[in-house]
Amino acid sequence: MDQALYSLETRFEQFEKYEQTFGFLFDLDKLKSASDDSLMASCANLEECLKHENHSDVIGDDLYFELSVLKDALPEDCKRPIEVLNFLKGMEGCYPNEWIAYRILLTITVYVASAKRSFSKLKLIKSYLRSTMSQERLNGLAIISIERELVRNLDYEHMVKIFIKTEGRKIVS
Repeated sequence: MDQALYSLETRFEQFEKYEQTFGFLFDLDKLKSASDDSLMASCANLEECLKHENHSDVIGDDLYFELSVLKDALPEDCKRPIEVLNFLKGMEGCYPNEWIAYRILLTITVYVASAKRSFSKLKLIKSYLRSTMSQERLNGLAIISIERELVRNLDYEHMVKIFIKTEGRKIVS
């Protein structure tokens, strides 16, 4: 029960942070009625959240300007973020910062689901193999599943040669 409550609290905290960061883009009525100061603060906050070292995916000042123009240019039938993204796609580069911001907004939940699927996959592996494997091997498989990008780049032939040489020395000794 404690774990369920902790999971819910964590999830709600994540969604609150998501709302603070992207909420002004998600609710188009709020976007259209936002004051200039509020919109500028939201754009600066988004830039800061998407910053890594000295690089940011969006430039807050440019995003503010683009949103100010878009508020008037957006058709009335655009009510959802996906419709805004489709509209921006048709504008072919006129709003580059908005294009990036809306793409991130609409794909962030995919990452949440992806992480959930990874843990779900790990749970299935554990459930299926728990009775027939030692804990050490199970931990090894879990690490392989988690680090699958690294595993894809391994040179298996070289590893087998090293294994054979090492095992051959043990047998001779």
